[in-house]
Amino acid sequence: MPTGFEKKRKTETSFAPSVDSFDITIKFQQYFTQVKDPRVEKTKLHPLTDIITISILAVIAGAEGWEDIEEYGINKKEWLSTFLELPFGIPSPDTFRRVFERINPKQFEQCFQVWIQSLVEKLGVEVVAIDGKALKGSYDRKSQLKALHLVSAWSTEHRLVLGQTKVHAKSNEITAIPALLEMLDLSGCIITIDAMGTQKSIAKKIIEGDSDYILSLKDNHPTLHQQVKNWSLDFPISWF
Repeated sequence: MPTGFEKKRKTETSFAPSVDSFDITIKFQQYFTQVKDPRVEKTKLHPLTDIITISILAVIAGAEGWEDIEEYGINKKEWLSTFLELPFGIPSPDTFRRVFERINPKQFEQCFQVWIQSLVEKLGVEVVAIDGKALKGSYDRKSQLKALHLVSAWSTEHRLVLGQTKVHAKSNEITAIPALLEMLDLSGCIITIDAMGTQKSIAKKIIEGDSDYILSLKDNHPTLHQQVKNWSLDFPISWF
């Protein structure tokens, strides 16, 4: 395991970084200006940044569908109007749906990642847990499609998903984790991964990113697992 945990150790007088939530909200729109608006000019009643901003904030607040997003917008309209244009009020559920069906998902993902990275820097994220999960209800029995499997990076302190990537059908988490690490700048963080991710290539990737790691060790690496068990027996428990 690489050294360097001293730089992350907090003193009793240390505090979480001060974050101006209003400043974050105002600048939020700037990160999505690179998303190309797919609509023709005469149909643009609502600015694209308004639609994207309301949608993301609504989902963060627990919205699960287009109607929920509209309801969130209506309930928070007074606050939203302090930093959004809202020339024709809150868009309808159909407007939210049509826009998100047509925008470039890669452009949106890239902008979203840049925004998340800005939060990582502002919040001072320290411990990031990387884990893979199958998305409940994503299995399509009729089309014989397997459930969608995602690998996510989770900030344990701030309960925030920093990024995620799909595990391809003919692959596994071992190949997906390096791709996720490539997407994020986690320098200075401690990255935790379960036994599936205990691989030399993944550890090397983390070190190259100027991060530390805590990797689980189980019987999937029998020789190393036995060596560690033997090593632990050689030292009194009071040492741990």
